[in-house]
Amino acid sequence: MSNQLPVVDAERCSPLVREPLSEPHAAELARVFKAVGDPVRLRLLSLIASRDGGEACVCDLTGAFELTGPTISHHLKVLRGSGLITGERRGTWIYYRVRPETLARLSTVLTPAAVTA
Repeated sequence: MSNQLPVVDAERCSPLVREPLSEPHAAELARVFKAVGDPVRLRLLSLIASRDGGEACVCDLTGAFELTGPTISHHLKVLRGSGLITGERRGTWIYYRVRPETLARLSTVLTPAAVTA
């Protein structure tokens, strides 16, 4: 048995495998992954992204959980702080949208580059 690591084709690998992450980049990514690492926050993100029009009012989100309003607000604050969602106040309610560029950044790190024929 060989103790050598398998050779990896760098052209088809995600940036995570092509080169080591810098300390600041790793810290930024860890914060975003930590935000989606909580089941409530992951569900909130999914509920927002899957709504018609790609946005959801906080009033539409609270009924999906057996949690208090302040707890839901805390989870939404974490998602906003990580850059996964944005919020816009309209009257007394806040409407949330997923930031596709943040999801794309996460996807790019984990997904192998497209293979061209």
